[in-house]
Amino acid sequence: MDLTVAAVPVYFGTMAAERKWLERRAAGGGPSQSDYTKPDTLGSLAMGVGSLVIPLVTHRLARHLTPGKSKYGTALVGTAVAAVAVTTIADRVADALDRDRDDASGAATPDCRRQRRRRWRRIAGHVRRISGPAAMLSGGLAVTTTFHRLTDPQRQWELGGRDRDLGNGPLAWTVAIAGWDFIYYWNHRMMHETRFMWAHHVVHHSSERYNLSTALRQPIADVLGVWVPYGWLSRMGVRPTLVEQARAINLLYQYWIHTDAIRSLGRGEEVLNTPSHHRVHHGANPKYIDRNHGSILIIWDRLFGTFQREEEPVVYGLTKNIESYNPVVIGTHEWNDIGRDVARSTTWRDRLSFVFRGPGWAYQHHADHGTQARAEEAPHASVPA
Repeated sequence: MDLTVAAVPVYFGTMAAERKWLERRAAGGGPSQSDYTKPDTLGSLAMGVGSLVIPLVTHRLARHLTPGKSKYGTALVGTAVAAVAVTTIADRVADALDRDRDDASGAATPDCRRQRRRRWRRIAGHVRRISGPAAMLSGGLAVTTTFHRLTDPQRQWELGGRDRDLGNGPLAWTVAIAGWDFIYYWNHRMMHETRFMWAHHVVHHSSERYNLSTALRQPIADVLGVWVPYGWLSRMGVRPTLVEQARAINLLYQYWIHTDAIRSLGRGEEVLNTPSHHRVHHGANPKYIDRNHGSILIIWDRLFGTFQREEEPVVYGLTKNIESYNPVVIGTHEWNDIGRDVARSTTWRDRLSFVFRGPGWAYQHHADHGTQARAEEAPHASVPA
């Protein structure tokens, strides 16, 4: 049984209790960013349902798109190679025409030649605006589907983990839960430091509210991610079923820390991830950005330099909020922005940077190249908070 699904009644019961408590607090002390509002809560619930249902479809589709497993996977690789080639040719054509234009700028050029050059320059631009994103998407799918197949816990178990079987006792449970928590820290940190991973994770940070319903804003596109493999736990001898239980326990722990009702756990703050520490993680305050990535334990942040105490009132949300409760917008806005940036790019260096560098790099790049106004035309641009 998936513990996260079995806990659904608990989610609704605790959210109802928290809502009543917050209403009493608001009546005496005024409203706060933790109060429930209907549009925000419905958006969070929709994303929670989507995170359970959509992967059932996407994971099945991904199996059919895995290179080496089906003809569709082979076609995906072929599409990626062809799109890379077409984009590269279009870049070369556009660059050559630009150089030709610069060389001839001081000389008289026949109108027909100028028109022909402009037409081919326009065609090359249109081609790479389509082929560039197609190359990144098809290539990315080929890589991620292959990665997930190779790092699957069951596969790792069969490749050698079975020979190291830790059984089902206290040692196995400790390795599974602590190991998942350690790997989660690095994956969570990577989600904030790599833009295509941020596009997956930004869903969870998109609310300007902070209450238990916020915990349900879970990503729906995990099939597009490349993670530090949780399957390594099975290679170490942790049974795949136990790895899955560790995942559920980790996710369940993260639910209750999304609250403003608990201010401090006293000495527990030194070891555990707590509501206070996680409020910091959801803050858009400059000093809070990209801090406290741990799940159950906060010691990873202390060890690796990403810890921050709650020292000032938290402003929740993104540094540029999406201003929408539409689940489709919540789930796709950063992917759309990445696609737009890749389509406008004229070099492979920029295309790859828009995907693999940090989320803030794109906005600095726009500013440095005088395209910030165009970037702001995208109504849902966001950077991590």
